Amino acid sequence: MEASGKGSSPSDVFRRIATLLATATAALVQCTSAPPPPPATSPPSVARPSPSFPAPPSASAPPAPAAATVHPVTAAELGASWRPGCPVEPGRLRRVEINYIGFDGQTHRGELIVHEDIVVEVIAIFEQLHRLRYPIEKIRTVDRYPAADDELSMEDNNTSAFNCRDIPGTGRWSQHAYGRAIDLNPLLNPYIARAGAFQPKNAGPYLDRSRIDPGLLHDGDPAVHVFTDGGWRWGGYWRTPIDYQHFERP
Repeated sequence: MEASGKGSSPSDVFRRIATLLATATAALVQCTSAPPPPPATSPPSVARPSPSFPAPPSASAPPAPAAATVHPVTAAELGASWRPGCPVEPGRLRRVEINYIGFDGQTHRGELIVHEDIVVEVIAIFEQLHRLRYPIEKIRTVDRYPAADDELSMEDNNTSAFNCRDIPGTGRWSQHAYGRAIDLNPLLNPYIARAGAFQPKNAGPYLDRSRIDPGLLHDGDPAVHVFTDGGWRWGGYWRTPIDYQHFERP
């Protein structure tokens, strides 16, 4: 016996099933996640300049020369180079330790006694001579020689400054007595008097100023200009006497 009410035909059932399947399929399509994007690719590598840093000093590089130093002096330290009655007191003088290039091409340390007013200039001058690699035999204070004898210092080709002495044959104080003059490589650059006498007495071979031995001074040499460009006078410009070794600061 059939049930009462309106029945469904098989075709209706199939249509409902098809409709449900279509709806479910659409829902599945809508809920399905979108395909993942393609993996990101790294931007092309661009070479970037690395920061610039100074190269570390070479382990074999020679150390920089020590800076010049300045010290006061006493009468006792000046020894025979000073005596009572000299035109400048020890308190106005200074001991300046400076570097210089020797005839061996190496840096050496020397000492000059100069007036306190020209200390800065003297340091600058010898720094320039060092950069020029102008060779100097030695730099010692004249009290290192017996009785602070200027002739002995010159014969030894010693570069020096202060010495309480006069100008030979004049009775007037030399600028050395004020600490305002420097004699540079005096054996190679002798003092020549009007009559032809010269000092030091062993400088005969160097009266020939056409020689080009290292350390000889000539008009126009860079070493001469280091002094004269700063207001110093050079005895090599004098007519008589001619004093090739001598530089003084008025």
